[in-house]
Amino acid sequence: MPDGDRTTTLIHPFDAPPDLAPDALAALLGGKGAGLARMTALGLPVPPGFTIPTSVCNRVLDEGWFPELDDAIAAGLADLEARLDRRLGDPDRPLLVSVRSGAPVSMPGMMDTVLNAGMSDAVATALGQRADDPDFGADTHRRFRESYAAVVSDTIPDDPVDQIREAVK
Repeated sequence: MPDGDRTTTLIHPFDAPPDLAPDALAALLGGKGAGLARMTALGLPVPPGFTIPTSVCNRVLDEGWFPELDDAIAAGLADLEARLDRRLGDPDRPLLVSVRSGAPVSMPGMMDTVLNAGMSDAVATALGQRADDPDFGADTHRRFRESYAAVVSDTIPDDPVDQIREAVK
């Protein structure tokens, strides 16, 4: 991909990052995103995921949210569902994701994280039943609600894609 096109890609899967030097990769994907890409490349056990480049985040800050980003996030989530054989909002095969902020230089303690996005009452109940421990499902749901409230500071949408979108915003 030509140099000028690297920052126009709206998402980068952990296992398909741009071929860049470590400093340039961190500038593009943030320290956490670059680290996840490097760990994946080394064959370490990293769940599949994707990173939204820092340039896209800056564009949202400058211009506001844009529909193509919704499309890219939806495509990234669909890829995760297919790869993991899990579905957002499906109590039988739930997909739960973490949404983390990042910066080109890691700043410990400064990252905002929403844990377990995709959570619902039905998913929490199913998790508790599957683990034969209702507290497990309830605690997972509690962590989601607390992290969402701390980061997003808004009412939690029922739709899991909306949860993720709002957490990214």
